[in-house]
Amino acid sequence: MREIVDFDNLKMYINGEWVTAQSEKTYSVINPSTGKVVANVPNGGRNETKQAIDAADQAFKSWSKLTAVERAKYLMRLYALMHQYKDQLAEIMSLEMGKPFTEAKGEVDFAASYFEWFAEEGRRIYGETIPSNSPNKRLMVIRQPVGVVAAITPWNFPLAMMTRKVGAALAAGCTAIVKPASQSPISAIAFGRLVELAGIPNGVISVITGSSGPISDEIFENPIVKKVTFTGSTEVGKLLVTKSAHQLKKLSLELGGHAPFIVFEDADLEAAATGAIASKYRNTGQTCVCANRIYVHQSVIEEFSEILVKKVKELKVGNSIDPTVQVGPLVNREGLLKVEEQVKDALDKGARILCGGKRVGGELTEGLFYEPTVLGDVTPTMLITYQETFGPVAPIIPFESEEEVIQQANGTEYGLASYFYTQNISRAVRVAEALEFGIMGINDSIPTVAQAPFGGIKESGQGREGGHQGLDDYLEYKFISLGI
Repeated sequence: MREIVDFDNLKMYINGEWVTAQSEKTYSVINPSTGKVVANVPNGGRNETKQAIDAADQAFKSWSKLTAVERAKYLMRLYALMHQYKDQLAEIMSLEMGKPFTEAKGEVDFAASYFEWFAEEGRRIYGETIPSNSPNKRLMVIRQPVGVVAAITPWNFPLAMMTRKVGAALAAGCTAIVKPASQSPISAIAFGRLVELAGIPNGVISVITGSSGPISDEIFENPIVKKVTFTGSTEVGKLLVTKSAHQLKKLSLELGGHAPFIVFEDADLEAAATGAIASKYRNTGQTCVCANRIYVHQSVIEEFSEILVKKVKELKVGNSIDPTVQVGPLVNREGLLKVEEQVKDALDKGARILCGGKRVGGELTEGLFYEPTVLGDVTPTMLITYQETFGPVAPIIPFESEEEVIQQANGTEYGLASYFYTQNISRAVRVAEALEFGIMGINDSIPTVAQAPFGGIKESGQGREGGHQGLDDYLEYKFISLGI
């Protein structure tokens, strides 16, 4: 099987062609496991972005006219190619942003599932007829693609967050340009190669790498772009809302999170601890839906803590390319320093380290590694209880009543994901209805699937991705009144 990217000669994919930046500038992508340069990537800007937008506009004229069945065939080719090149795609992710290799392979499967789902769901973009109040009128509603879409994707799930956006856009009949995060652009370039191999018409998908500023400026100022979909921080999301207002562009946002993970006194503690591990330490704690605050009922907190600490100590930390590693590095130095700051703040305010609590040394010194950590005696005054933590640190917070923990869990501007463990079905219903989050796992720490809507409330975003709802933001409703 041929290599899908040449690390020594990486280029952007624009209008079916592989191009360098017009400025000939590049920037380096650093492997966070080793501190070494993985590759140099084109540093594109406004000119390249405009070329991609113009190409997408031209391609939209024909792509939007294809039948849903025809578009589905292209999506299924991408689905098959992602499975065919799974190991290579996973290796790229591990090298550029530090995702453990085995976990990265799982992301490829997850990313591909969005092409399969939207290939099928695109056939169900239904309209409707409305009873008329006049015998000589017929009233209809049809749904049509919004037009050219720009997808700005994050580094922590460089493939899945892209396919979740692009799959919906293409299925709806839109064309798209992709701007990946600067920490993980090689995955997007590899995806561009799959687009080429799938025979998708030129201009339907382009991939632009480079600094966010000039690329984003062109996206938001160019009237051809009708919709922008963004996954990233709440702070940046708010800026994009302001930028989108000048042209009233359609905007969907998947932003920050600070997920509560609640363990009630009647929970299966072994299952809850296993779930907490899966949620908290996946991708080294660098996910917007991971457990950030672990609330445990006072009557079982000691037992649960012992079970959790035992499991955390068994996690293998190391170079992300090692298939046996479960916890890799932080993506950059800033992320590592933030984790250290939050742990120090917690300790200064009375928290205890139950395990971990420092950088990993030895042969991993050159990388950005932090020990999988559990903190006890955590209180609401500590930074870690209200600032989003992108790292492998689990704070355990005691509670005494259902009402108390719901109030504490909801006491945040974020509203993306939440989790709780209980064996009481009445409590499950009460708590699910009371928690203010867009995604909820009850006795389930990894609820996200392609066929269900993903998104948050409050300051965690707007719009939904995945599920049949995931097509809505890529479609416009058109009402037709026909006189006969």
